[in-house]
Amino acid sequence: MKSMRGDNQIYAARTTRYSDSLMISVCDADLVGKTLTQGEMVISLSRDYFQEEVIEKEEAADLLNKCSIANLVGEKIVAMAISMGLAKEASVKRICGIPFLMIFKFYHR
Repeated sequence: MKSMRGDNQIYAARTTRYSDSLMISVCDADLVGKTLTQGEMVISLSRDYFQEEVIEKEEAADLLNKCSIANLVGEKIVAMAISMGLAKEASVKRICGIPFLMIFKFYHR
C-alpha cells in the first residue's frame, strides 16, 4: 500500500485566528528553509514562520475552504487554490520561478 506521504502532497502550514477570521500561510513542504532572492527582494520561507505543522492534501483543501485570508507559496498549493476556483492564474506572482498567491475573501453580513 502506498504511503499517504508518498505522493509528495504535503504542506507546511501556519494558522492564525483573530475575530471571526482564519488566516493561513501554506507552502509546499519542499520549499521550507529556502531563501528566494530576486533583485533587491529577499523572501525567507523559514521553518519558524511556515511550519507550525505539516499537513496533507485533504487538510490543505479544508483550510483553503475555511480561511478568510490565505498566503500561499509553491506550485502544488497554488495549483490547488486555482483548481478550487479561489483564484485565477492571472493573480499568481512568481519570484525566482516560485508561485506566490494571496487570497482575501470578502463576505457580506
